[in-house]
Amino acid sequence: MNYQAFEVEIGDGVAHVIMNRPDTFNAMDGAFWTETGKIFRAMSDNPEVRVIVLSSTGKHYTAGMDFKFFSGMAAMPEADPGRQREQVRRLVSQFQESFNAIEQCRVPVLTAIHGACIGGGVDMSCACDMRYCSEDAYFTIQEIKIGMTADVGTLQRLPHLMPSGLVRELAFTGRKLGAAEALSSGFVSRVYDDHDHLVSGVLEIAKEIASRSPLAILGSKEMLDYARDHSVMDGLNYIATWNSAMVITQDLEEGMRAQAERRTPSYDKLLDKRTIK
Repeated sequence: MNYQAFEVEIGDGVAHVIMNRPDTFNAMDGAFWTETGKIFRAMSDNPEVRVIVLSSTGKHYTAGMDFKFFSGMAAMPEADPGRQREQVRRLVSQFQESFNAIEQCRVPVLTAIHGACIGGGVDMSCACDMRYCSEDAYFTIQEIKIGMTADVGTLQRLPHLMPSGLVRELAFTGRKLGAAEALSSGFVSRVYDDHDHLVSGVLEIAKEIASRSPLAILGSKEMLDYARDHSVMDGLNYIATWNSAMVITQDLEEGMRAQAERRTPSYDKLLDKRTIK
């Protein structure tokens, strides 16, 4: 399928989703917001996909919201103020759903960030499971600089990824967070020399994940996301219930046999999504 804001490549269990509007620094226009949710929901449902890598092209990862698109969206005809505000709320919810689709993927999403990651780019990267960057990368919660509160996920997800005081400093000042500080604060997992090494390195990590049991990976992601939002005891109860249904599988048998035989295990893909007709 052809997209305006992205390219998608699938091979060896890895879906590589590439932002591809380098002439605009991958600014987030209408096509971006529409296509993001469609792509990640489709990849989540695709049994050929075991892990997703999100990267970008050109000088920067993304410049954030496309201001031309934003200006046109903000222009409203004369209408009842309450109805205008309700419309704005629905628009913001639609933007949020685009990044919710990333977080809710049943497979891990790794993102490779280079250059500037501004505004909505921070929101998007926070929705991914793991973040990696090149030495030239920097992150900015740009919204505060234009007089608004970030509203597409940064303020809700970032405090789970970094120390609260640092998150507040970044949110209140809008200052740049460089690659070295992003690594030391735990926001990114690894820093690479440049864009080429970054993308190839992250794809290698993705291939390793794709070689694991897809059912065990799905369960691990489910448990980690659940643990973020619940107590330890709730999480322990959930994993006990989950594994009572999921642990006795062909994957466990294959994994144990492969380890005993000192060979690479081979796991079946997950089943296709069934639809109600």
